[in-house]
Amino acid sequence: MSGAGAPETFEPVDGTGLKVVIVAGTWHEQITDGLIAGATRMLEESAADYSLVRVPGSFELPVVSKAILESGADAVVALGVIIRGGTPHFEYVSAAATDGLTRVALDTGKPVGFGVLTLDDEQQGIDRAGLPGSKEDKGAEAAHAAIVTAKALRDLRALAN
Repeated sequence: MSGAGAPETFEPVDGTGLKVVIVAGTWHEQITDGLIAGATRMLEESAADYSLVRVPGSFELPVVSKAILESGADAVVALGVIIRGGTPHFEYVSAAATDGLTRVALDTGKPVGFGVLTLDDEQQGIDRAGLPGSKEDKGAEAAHAAIVTAKALRDLRALAN
């Protein structure tokens, strides 16, 4: 299981005052809806202000995430589902989404919670989407990472001033 070594629970985190936007693709609706639900639950528990923006697919996540962060959001939670098929398309879209989101975080200096699932089959996504019976909740994990990182960056910037 890919989640081996992951924390079993999340430390509660106070996201009060943080503006976080969930950016989610529309492919593989059942899995994506599970990811969104987990991210939303985590953001609500943290008391962060949040909203949801939908994009066509994972390829579009980086450009929209960058625009959101440049417009003032403190963090983005990027959610997508890419399932391997019979062509190299999987590798191209996976690399573009991963490299693009990394670049967005580095270029903006703001966190991107990475919740893009790259899967061999649909069942792997169902197992990771936080659905009833799922073994993992990657949407919640991505949102938690975004909040914790945004807080760490805010604290570091406060120390520098």
